[in-house]
Amino acid sequence: MSQAKTLTPAELEQVLAFIATRKFALRNRLMLLTGYWSGMRVGEIASLRIRDIANADQKVRAEIRLSATQTKGHHARTVFLPERLQTELQNYIDMRQPLTPDTPLFVTAGRRAFTANVLTQHFHWLFKRAGVAGASSHSMRRSFITTLASKGIGVRVLASLAGHRSIAVTQRYIDVNDDMLRRAVELV
Repeated sequence: MSQAKTLTPAELEQVLAFIATRKFALRNRLMLLTGYWSGMRVGEIASLRIRDIANADQKVRAEIRLSATQTKGHHARTVFLPERLQTELQNYIDMRQPLTPDTPLFVTAGRRAFTANVLTQHFHWLFKRAGVAGASSHSMRRSFITTLASKGIGVRVLASLAGHRSIAVTQRYIDVNDDMLRRAVELV
């Protein structure tokens, strides 16, 4: 099976521009950016409830603690959120008030929580309609890992951020690109 496409910054902007013209633009933007800026798997994103991302006062935390039932490997893990994602998530939940702790973070048009499968298909169609060939729901996660690797983050840190128990698995996610190669030869 081929690996998911790693998104370029231009492709990310292309998808975000497409999303901005469609129904549920804010929700779709946040689902995409949550994967792209945190490296979460699509199933983890689909499983999120308000209590997972926010305190009792509904202020977004800097970290998400995923339970074993929310992760692929059934190992609880912590996901660290960059400040820009925290800000976007805070604006999103403020707009959706009133919410209970058990409210799904992202809901379908039918007001139900997304399943991993439905969200995977949703991303497939978003990428296809935005004109980004080869992208899938896994593209955000792969882009997250590759972007950090290109900025010099070590594979052990990347494995921890991705929730991988083996650095060999993480290494398969890293897509080498021309910019990385150019920077590497300049170190000689």
